[in-house]
Amino acid sequence: MTDSGNPGPALFKMISLADFGDAEGLQANAGTAMRLALEAAGSHDGPVVLDVPFGTYHFYPEHAVRAAYHITNTASEEENPDVTKTVALLLKGLRRLTLEGNGSLFVIHGKQTMLLLDGCADMEIRNLRFDYAVPTVTEMTVERRGDHELDVCVHPDSHYELEDGRLTWVGEGWVFREGPVQHCDMAQNATWRVEDWPSRAERIEEIGSRRLRFHFGEEAAPHVSAGMTVQMRDGIRDQVGVLILECERISLIGMGLHFMHGLGIVGQFSADLTFADLDVTPRPETGRTVAGFADFIHCSGCRGRVSITDSRFAGPHDDAINVHGTYLRIVGQPAPDQVRARFMHPQTYGFRAFFSGDEIAFVNAHSLASYAFGRIAAVKMLGPREFLLTLEQPAAASIGEHDVIENVTWTPEVVIERNHFARIPTRGILVSSPRKTVIEGNRFERMNMSAVLVAGDANSWYESGAVTDVRIAGNQFIDCGGEEHPVIRIAPENEPSVPDVSVHRNIRIEDNRFRTAHAVLLSARSTEGLAFCRNDILLAEKAGSKDGLYSGGLINGLNPDGLFKLERCSGVEMADNSVGFKVAPTDE
Repeated sequence: MTDSGNPGPALFKMISLADFGDAEGLQANAGTAMRLALEAAGSHDGPVVLDVPFGTYHFYPEHAVRAAYHITNTASEEENPDVTKTVALLLKGLRRLTLEGNGSLFVIHGKQTMLLLDGCADMEIRNLRFDYAVPTVTEMTVERRGDHELDVCVHPDSHYELEDGRLTWVGEGWVFREGPVQHCDMAQNATWRVEDWPSRAERIEEIGSRRLRFHFGEEAAPHVSAGMTVQMRDGIRDQVGVLILECERISLIGMGLHFMHGLGIVGQFSADLTFADLDVTPRPETGRTVAGFADFIHCSGCRGRVSITDSRFAGPHDDAINVHGTYLRIVGQPAPDQVRARFMHPQTYGFRAFFSGDEIAFVNAHSLASYAFGRIAAVKMLGPREFLLTLEQPAAASIGEHDVIENVTWTPEVVIERNHFARIPTRGILVSSPRKTVIEGNRFERMNMSAVLVAGDANSWYESGAVTDVRIAGNQFIDCGGEEHPVIRIAPENEPSVPDVSVHRNIRIEDNRFRTAHAVLLSARSTEGLAFCRNDILLAEKAGSKDGLYSGGLINGLNPDGLFKLERCSGVEMADNSVGFKVAPTDE
């Protein structure tokens, strides 16, 4: 590391966690020692390396920091009225710190936010692994399915109580009975959401050590095969895995994030975030199938560059990566140069979404088209959901009843390259930034929904905004999507009453490989400048159907097997693609 303000080598301050306790005490309870080490690092003006000797360290909630943080896309006031977070490692206001883990494992006990960076800059956290002692997503493997009962074996890291035929999952400071359920087929390396059938059981009995039998009375047993894993959790995102809040130039390198409770890594109003060589999968030695309670990486209102490269993502309970901004609805105009803006989605509120000097766009809620711009002179937060924005010039003359504001200053360039995505129940990547976005060289295996989604809406999630430069190139899409979920989906939630207004522009899908049996490859609406070129497509056909090769340009009007659904798109180019047909067994 060198000091960017000094042409010569920077003077390091080396601090070892070993200086803050004996090895046995540190590994049994590292929370207090780590807090002291971080305080020592913060007292030094120059670059600091905090070195963690290789080992396994345990972090308990009674030694954690408790502080209030509002975090995007987590929980509403009704779902979780107390926004206090229990933070295992709090890095606040630190500069030029490298946290070197040397491959160490930090084991988190109870519900905690594992790592929180608040107002930090020029930070690198590397070679450090995190996991939960008792994950908040429980697991059980199906042993036998009868007509009206189901036998399962509960994973050793999942604990339960059985009383009067009712099952309660019990962890370190938490319990639940009902919630979202997923099935995981490790043989197919696939995961998908299902209804909460365990709570429908008429009666549950214990038939052996960690073995349960679900009885469904006259009702048929759920359709789940022996060998599959059943995953359960509650639905409240009361913590996150990692929060990076109002920071700049933060790098997470060579890290293992083997379970994260709540939303995963959250970048919120931060600049220049680098995630490289991450292992976001369960540790093999645990035998688990789940690594995340919700999304893996979720960046909202960031700027500069968000870079996610050379990483592995497998086993979340929601999307792998989501990069977006937030539309706030205009709910008042007290003066010509003022507007009141409101957070609309229940799970997103309470944090600073505007700063003096930010440029904003006025967006029509129906067409999602920007019709005016302004610059903020002053910001006043009127409560957890509303802001009073004073502009440098008068606001737009005509503001629609449900129109929204997008903070266009806080929008990032996005680079997502050479990653591996598997066992994702929903989408691989969601992205909606007006700046350059590159999704290249990734491998997507059996996303249950779309591998890539470009959306944008001002009526449901309020996740902005329109894209202007997206390149999806050199990726492999293996059996992703389905009849209702195109492999690549461009789906702005605009209204069809304004057909001549495009939302997204300049999306190029080039040099990819698609393998699918039943999915639409591309669905797009309201997009200008859409290219689908030089892609290699292999379609699985049942035995007895056609077996051959179509090679050449896919052009408008040529749509083999309904591979494309285009609506209100213009400037579409489809050329130099090849389509092959592979005979698959009839029982596939």
